[in-house]
Amino acid sequence: MRIPHPKLNYANVVATIALFVALSGAAIAAGLPKHSVGPKQLKRGAVTAAALRKGAVTAGKIAPKAVVAGKLGANAVLPGNLGKGIITTEKLGEGAVIAAKIKNGVVTTNKLTNEAVTAAKLGKESVTLGKLAPEVAPLLGTLKSGQTLRGVFDLGATAGAGGDTTRGAASFQFPLLNAPTVTVLKAGETSANCGGLGGGNLQTPQATGGNLCVYITASESLDEATPLAAENNTRLGFGLVAKAKEAGAYFAYGQWAVTAP
Repeated sequence: MRIPHPKLNYANVVATIALFVALSGAAIAAGLPKHSVGPKQLKRGAVTAAALRKGAVTAGKIAPKAVVAGKLGANAVLPGNLGKGIITTEKLGEGAVIAAKIKNGVVTTNKLTNEAVTAAKLGKESVTLGKLAPEVAPLLGTLKSGQTLRGVFDLGATAGAGGDTTRGAASFQFPLLNAPTVTVLKAGETSANCGGLGGGNLQTPQATGGNLCVYITASESLDEATPLAAENNTRLGFGLVAKAKEAGAYFAYGQWAVTAP
């Protein structure tokens, strides 16, 4: 019996070769040794984002300076991602820190350099009397509560045979709201509202709030009953009268203090 043999033609030959190549390629791909495919074997653009396994790209896989500003998405870098001390002065752009970016209470006194706050930096009416320390004298208006004014007085003349009086007055550098209560004290005297002459050199007369204390530190030939009297006491100042006890020279001088209530 004669077995028929198919005739070879161009189509049969091409089909056979294609099948052989396909089977060989599959076998080669399946039998690739480990680590045999490197960067040189990959076509440009072959590795896409979708082809990467989750967590495949770690910090150790990124080359230095590979991630630039243009590669970061919106909100990609948050405060929790920044290391301590990583943002230094030289990293800040010009005008990066503005008033709206500074939290309340962040800029404290020790953060200000010498002469940082100048007159031009102060807002209109920003420095009020309430911002001044107690030892600062008032600039305008009445004497602040608890502040003290101090001064000296000196009265004297030559009395005739019948005895004479001499008058003087002192004005407060800054007015009080109301006239104070006056106490005249002889040399060395003090009272509940007039604590005496303070300071290392005894030139800081004392007075409690709402009181005017007049301290005689030296006198000569004054009337023993009323050596010195205060008259015409107002919130603007006070008057003094010295009375001689006999003919001849007489005088009184000393210090005074008044404290606003």
